[in-house]
Amino acid sequence: MNIAIVGTGYVGLVSGTCFAETGVNVTCVDVDAKKVERLQKGEIPIYEPGLDEMVKKNVAAGRLKFTTDLASVLNDQEIVFSAVGTPPDEDGSADLKYVLQVARTIGQHINKYIVVVTKSTVPVGTARKVRNAIDEELKKRGVDVPFDVASNPEFLKEGNAIKDFMSPDRVVVGVESEKAKKALTRLYKPFLINNFRVIFMDIPSAEMTKYAANSMLATRISFMNDIANLCERVGADVNMVRAGIGSDTRIGRKFLYAGCGYGGSCFPKDVKALIKTADQNGYSMEVLKAVERVNERQKSILFEKLVKAFGSVEALKGKTIALWGLSFKPETDDMRESTALVMIDKLLAAGCSIRAYDPIAMEECKRRIGDKITYCRDMYDAVLDADALLLLTEWKEFRLPTWGVIKKAMKQALVIDGRNIFDIEELEENSFEYHCIGK
Repeated sequence: MNIAIVGTGYVGLVSGTCFAETGVNVTCVDVDAKKVERLQKGEIPIYEPGLDEMVKKNVAAGRLKFTTDLASVLNDQEIVFSAVGTPPDEDGSADLKYVLQVARTIGQHINKYIVVVTKSTVPVGTARKVRNAIDEELKKRGVDVPFDVASNPEFLKEGNAIKDFMSPDRVVVGVESEKAKKALTRLYKPFLINNFRVIFMDIPSAEMTKYAANSMLATRISFMNDIANLCERVGADVNMVRAGIGSDTRIGRKFLYAGCGYGGSCFPKDVKALIKTADQNGYSMEVLKAVERVNERQKSILFEKLVKAFGSVEALKGKTIALWGLSFKPETDDMRESTALVMIDKLLAAGCSIRAYDPIAMEECKRRIGDKITYCRDMYDAVLDADALLLLTEWKEFRLPTWGVIKKAMKQALVIDGRNIFDIEELEENSFEYHCIGK
């Protein structure tokens, strides 16, 4: 089976590589010639555990190819996935210009039946716009070539994307014809054989499912952060509360961890886009608007705790602050909407010096903000002469540090834990002042 995937960003590259792993012949297309050249050499432009080995394996097997020219390979394909970016516009809506560019290119060049599948996260109604764009180009050519559109949203977690793709909780596919359903059933046959859930539905429902899923997860996070902030004020422990409510099978344990806010490429963008979609359709998503407000406030919570510990914002001037973690979550170098960016801005504005360490994301941070902060060789180097340590990202290597060594290296024994991963008793034994979320 031959398929093409347009866009070799996170979703496109992971999806294309994993499809190739199941025996499909995959051509990945991207307009960035330098990126394609790197991929042809086996150089991976993103960090995702296990992806580089899988790319090299499938390129060597001839199942995974890369090109900049969609038109030249289009008519060899049975299915074309559109996995290009949908960045948020200034008003929060998803920008569909790249999605529609792909659709127009397809309309300009197809000569046989094809299924055009949107893999990008797009608002409800996008498939209709894709169909219209292809139809317009076919009319300009004066030809009548049959095609179908479909929706197949991704549910990949950065840092665990390969497992998510190869062993999915569910695969959601929106179709409008039996012919398209048959083609996509054939593509997903390896998953059906392994009894993974492939759920077929109408296209608008598939498009909505993606936004609803991410918005629900974001809601759980903001809810627990709100509960955590109240716990601090009434003397409760949010970890105990989480254990108590998470044991209820109607609620479950996942995404109930309090912290210093969510970030990344999906949750912030998708919450904004769903709010905007509702506004455009005469409805106000009041819960999601609150979710967004809570999250933006939560990204400043560690700075507020730091100010409280020192007595005032003015007292922070000239202090050295160590940051552990820069990416929005572990196992990725992605810093989009990360709490670290908010913290760095606030700390620099207060006149602090920053020493930071992240196992993967320091190059990405340098690309974003340059040399405004000091990048350290490891987590112990980061705390050298620091007046406070702030934990922003719960990388595994941060979980069991040698506190005796850290105390000797720091000017002041102050730790503010934004992910609640440290043992308070161990820190107290080493005479640290310790603050966390929701206690």
